[in-house]
Amino acid sequence: ATKNQLNDNWIEYFSKNIPVRIATDYMEHRLSGSDYVDYSLPAKSAGGIAAPEYLNYLQQFADWLRQQPEVVHVYAVADIFKRLNKNMHSDDESFYRLPKDRGLAAQYLLLYEMSLPLGLDLNNQINVDKSASRLFVTVKNIGTRNFRALDQRAQQWLKNNLPDYMHIRGSGLSIVWAYLSERNIQSMLIAAFGALIAISFVMIVALRRIDMGLISLIPNVTPALLAFGLWSAFVGEVGLGLSVVTGMTLGIVVDDTVHFISKYLRFQQSSEYHTEDAISHTFRLVGPAMAVTTIALVAGFLVLTFSDYKMSADMGLLSAITVSVALVMDFLLLPALLLKLSSGERNIS
Repeated sequence: ATKNQLNDNWIEYFSKNIPVRIATDYMEHRLSGSDYVDYSLPAKSAGGIAAPEYLNYLQQFADWLRQQPEVVHVYAVADIFKRLNKNMHSDDESFYRLPKDRGLAAQYLLLYEMSLPLGLDLNNQINVDKSASRLFVTVKNIGTRNFRALDQRAQQWLKNNLPDYMHIRGSGLSIVWAYLSERNIQSMLIAAFGALIAISFVMIVALRRIDMGLISLIPNVTPALLAFGLWSAFVGEVGLGLSVVTGMTLGIVVDDTVHFISKYLRFQQSSEYHTEDAISHTFRLVGPAMAVTTIALVAGFLVLTFSDYKMSADMGLLSAITVSVALVMDFLLLPALLLKLSSGERNIS
């Protein structure tokens, strides 16, 4: 279960016959990438983006990004300065390089801004006091896990090659979604398993039996672990939709366990029933109800697998697996645990 990778790919949520998927796939293969990340790289002071040192650092970072296999396109203001330097030297290709003088670079930028038509200024690339510039990076549709890995490599490169004042994090909807997805998945999974443990302690108080509360923890936790283990064997990736499965099926799993244990204790506390008889009577009383309920729930969850939205389809399938495994645990594992517990109590007495 722990071998599942935390990953989301929003466009793959849709079936290939959905218009948004068709359009995005076309753009991915014929035009450009569908994910973006921006880096707002600060200079030392106001007007500092014209400094040759800053432009060289900016160019180095842009060149490194262009070498990454996931990156489709990189655009930085350093490209504007190189193009202007070439244009001001009769379009001589040998001058397609960064100007070496800060004053000259500032004049190039002023001339360029004054020549732009109304509404097409550089405010989306350079801040007002020219103390920072925005570097645009277009990335292939690689999923949140690989997107986080790319951003972490970029952060490490910045720390290793640029001065401290230029160490910044990437921004944009794609990067926000990548980290939001990871945090949400981890939080949901941890909270769900924590809730299962808390429920077992509640059962200890309600049943007034520590042993029963601890035993109930096993069939409550095992279904989710086995379901995610099976998912890891056949798929290997857990996304935002699957992170809610444990919480969704929590009530169903716990309800079956409580139903079985409470009826077992009622028979077991009666002097006329031994442990084996109490389990047998419990099966006859609650077994059919648990089986019918599980079949109905599994059938309902499996309907979701026909959805064109992968998040719903995967959620329905994993929920059906979890509920099915829960019934097997209650029918096979839980009685064995109760027999083992009873055998241990007799040995002690």
